[in-house]
Formats: sequence, structure tokens, C-alpha cells
Amino acid sequence: MASALTDKLSRLVKEIRGRARITEENVSDMLREVRMALLEADVALPVVRDFIGRVKEKALGQEVLGSLTPGQALVSIVNKELAATMGAGVADINLAAQPPAVILMAGLQGAGKTTTTAKLARHLIERRGKKVLTVSGDVYRPAAIEQLKTVTAQVGADWFASSPEQKPVDIARAALDYAKKHYLTCCWSTPQAA
Repeated sequence: MASALTDKLSRLVKEIRGRARITEENVSDMLREVRMALLEADVALPVVRDFIGRVKEKALGQEVLGSLTPGQALVSIVNKELAATMGAGVADINLAAQPPAVILMAGLQGAGKTTTTAKLARHLIERRGKKVLTVSGDVYRPAAIEQLKTVTAQVGADWFASSPEQKPVDIARAALDYAKKHYLTCCWSTPQAA
């Protein structure tokens, strides 16, 4: 979603360069692209409508300050509203659970679950002093299993092997049992279909 939105916003910034005010027309053009990018990323329609309404309200008629172009000003407003929509501030993961604490990574194919799992594992190991086990439940894409195995080794976490012949629920049960026996925090990466 972020790259698609960035591409669309960059194109619109170039198109409305040189205008002194943010107008109904250039706001509508940009918000149409933002709306499409959010909907393509499966953001719920009520959330998109609310977001678009807030951006439009803040943007219309706003004078462009200093060296900012209308496009840059709109991007700034969109950025601030995206941050507000996604939640202000940084929240840490609460791992105060009966071990193992399970973190499930789920999302669309290509959304970055494997990379995020590795980054999270490294954070938990280096900053929180946890022993981490990663598990892939993506039996539909064998390359995803190998990719998680590779990035797990790079960050120094433990790896729980799985294979395309297994059922995701069986992988999860076996991994949880292993994590309990070895006092590990468990990060489980799963496909969109599971």
C-alpha cells in the first residue's frame, strides 16, 4: 500500500506544481488517488471515507506556506492524517503472557510478513533479551518457508521447520509444543489464505 500511495502522490505533486492555493479541484484529484490506493490495500470503506473527509476538510483553501507547493502541502496533510488514523505514538508489544507468547503475522502475499517477522525477532532478541522461534505456516508457497528460514538464521533466532505437505494447524500445534518445552517466544508467519 505504501509504495502504491507514494507513486500516486508523487505523480499528483508534479501535476499540481506551481499553483498558489490548494483548490477543490487539486484536492479532489489527489484524494481520488489516495482513496483508490487505500481501497486496493483492503482498508475498510468506512475508514477510507472518514480519512478522506478529514483530509479534505483540512486541505481545502489552505494557503501554501513558504517554499511548499500545493502538492507538497497535500502530501503533508495526508501523511499527518495517515499517522493519526494508524495510531499516535509507539506502542510496545506486551509479552506478559503464559509462555510462549505467540505473535501471528498475517497479511496479503507480498505484504512483507517474512521480513517483518525477521525484524521483530531481531528486536525481541537484541532489545528484550528473548529467545525467539520463527515458524512458517505458508504451505502454499515453499519458497516462503525457505525465505523465513534464511532470515531467521541471519537474525539469530531459532527456526521451526515446516513443509508444504503439512497442514498449517498441525505446524502451529507442533511449534507451540516445541516453544513451550524450550521457553521460546513464538513468531508465526502465515499466508493470506490461512
